[in-house]
Formats: sequence, structure tokens, C-alpha cells
Amino acid sequence: MRINYAIVFVSDMQRSIAFYNNVVGLPLRFQSPGWSEFVSEGATLALHATGTKPEATDATLEPPGRCRPGFGVPNIDEFHQRMLANKVPCQQEPREMFGARIAQYVDPDGLVFSVSEARRG
Repeated sequence: MRINYAIVFVSDMQRSIAFYNNVVGLPLRFQSPGWSEFVSEGATLALHATGTKPEATDATLEPPGRCRPGFGVPNIDEFHQRMLANKVPCQQEPREMFGARIAQYVDPDGLVFSVSEARRG
């Protein structure tokens, strides 16, 4: 297993792109209003627009400033069964998204993490 990416939830995409690109120095891979990615030597740093403010209380939306790690596994179905056997809360069962099979789980402190199956071929 390896860490594939970390998603940083942001309230202002342009401001955050400018910060991570111009101030931190990460090269921009691509940008869009809802999702942008930076090039790195390791895992991808992705920005995800939430459209919420830090004080927002809607539990279905991540507040800006939170982060979500993403892991890569060779077989997401086996991983999913292991999570269920260990009673790990599943927020999203494995499904096709963004060209990969992705699932989401919740750790003991409430942090959501994503898991995707390694792409074949």
C-alpha cells in the first residue's frame, strides 16, 4: 500500500492555487474550479473546492483546511472486505469515479480516508 494523494479542502480555489504554486513552490499539474493538482516527487497534492466556510456545520461537507489522505491498494474488493470484517465505517462503497475504483472509510477519530485500486495495464 502507498499514499497516492492528499486532498486539501479549500474555500477559494484561485487563492489556494496561488498559495501552493507561488508561495510554497509546487508546480501546477492542472486546475479547474472544483479540483486542482500539483506535481510532486511523491504523492499528489490535490485541492478540492468545498464551497463552505470554516464555521459551516453541514456534516456532509468538509470544511476548508481539512485534509483527506488517499491510499492505493492492489485489490479494493479484498481491502473493502477487511474493513467490513473489522467494523470500519464505510462512507462510500467501492465504485467507479474519476477513472478508478474508489471507496471511503472513517478512522477512529472521524477522519475520512479514500482508497483506490491500482490501475491495471
